[in-house]
Amino acid sequence: MKMADEGKTRRLGRREILAGLTGLVALAGGSVTGEAEDWEAGSAPQSVAQSLAESRVYKFSKLPIVRREHGQVDQTVLQGLLVSGEALEVHETTLPPGQTPHAPHRHRHSELMLVRDGLLEFNDDGKLTTAGPGGVFFVGSNVLHGVTCVGDVAANYYVIAIGRDRIGLDRIRLDRIGR
Repeated sequence: MKMADEGKTRRLGRREILAGLTGLVALAGGSVTGEAEDWEAGSAPQSVAQSLAESRVYKFSKLPIVRREHGQVDQTVLQGLLVSGEALEVHETTLPPGQTPHAPHRHRHSELMLVRDGLLEFNDDGKLTTAGPGGVFFVGSNVLHGVTCVGDVAANYYVIAIGRDRIGLDRIRLDRIGR
């Protein structure tokens, strides 16, 4: 991302981008409660039970790296439940030129995609928009969407997913997991 500084631009680092996530989460609004099939307290899968109630620093050097097909690299920063009830998942993706992480799709949760490097083409239900460093795409609930790296260099971007279905919590009532 780039930031204006008296007529000059400078690239934002991971620390500044992650610091901005706090404000983005606040913009997400109220909580969602699903009541289809409730899990008993403490029985949520370990991967989704992380509490995000306390401040913490996530060092990229310590985060697991997942290498996918066609050279895509993902790093999950965090996932879990905020005290206010929203589920939050943040990951970084590096996508080689000409590649897409998956076919266009839709899901219940909303997403923000923050482009750090490279050039991404955003498919918003058939409408194509391109953005480079500093660009932010917002994906509303159940909107068909996808991205493709259309530049000559790899695109690096963060995905911020807000919604209980993203981490498997769409069927859990918050009062049953000790909120």
